[in-house]
Amino acid sequence: MTSTSSFLERKEWLEKQIAEADYVLIGAGAGLTTAAGIDYAGEDFRREFREWINRYGFTDLYSAGFYPFRTDEERWAYWCKHIWFGRYRTGALPLYQKLRKVVDGKDYFVITTNVDGQFEMAGFDMKRIFATQGDYCYFQPATGSPKELYHNREWVERVLPTIHDCSIPSELIPRTPDGQPVSMNLRCDDTFVEDHHWHQQAQRYRDFVLTASEKRLLLLEFGVGFNTPVIIRFPFEQMAAEFPDTTLVRFNRDFTQLSTSGVSSYVAFKEEVSLII
Repeated sequence: MTSTSSFLERKEWLEKQIAEADYVLIGAGAGLTTAAGIDYAGEDFRREFREWINRYGFTDLYSAGFYPFRTDEERWAYWCKHIWFGRYRTGALPLYQKLRKVVDGKDYFVITTNVDGQFEMAGFDMKRIFATQGDYCYFQPATGSPKELYHNREWVERVLPTIHDCSIPSELIPRTPDGQPVSMNLRCDDTFVEDHHWHQQAQRYRDFVLTASEKRLLLLEFGVGFNTPVIIRFPFEQMAAEFPDTTLVRFNRDFTQLSTSGVSSYVAFKEEVSLII
């Protein structure tokens, strides 16, 4: 099967690969959530963040996360809105729910650099999800110690209605239970907290790959570019090149090329994921 085959031929081939695979490993990047309907620079962003766009010149949600706000009240007003927009606003998106049904009954695992919790919300088994870069739903100590996380949904729901003029009341700035500053549990520097659950899932991922390496393994890679290719993109290519019965299927609108030689079973789809899955 090659990328020059007809769309219908490739779709039918993929359905057969999923049905016959002993193990399915899903690797998901930002492109999957974009395909599912959350565009960090699209119409929804421009509507919900119009006040911030006008005041600070924001162009997209990702780069806005690095803005040097003048006050903590401004910074946490923005992050309250950001967390709500990216994590709680939509609930489980249909494409993720559809993908879960695709692997129902299969021995699967998910590794993702996404921080939006969509796999969890769509009903994937939490023990089979390794979110390597964090999750919008957690705060952590700003210093990175202790290695603890704090759920933030209650804080978001309480603070969101208080946002005024791109700021929140000082008393609503989030803190740890003992009153210390917090930050988002998103990997951006060496303070990122890898707690017990993070390490547990990392080990489960390694165990899954080891077990699947000698079986019929299907790698489904969705929307993974070159921002952090060493987490999913390059390892998936290496598995496809080294494991004896492994097939790599790459869904990517812009970057379908291989970086690793020796991958014998590989198909790329540039079409929208929702048309194929």
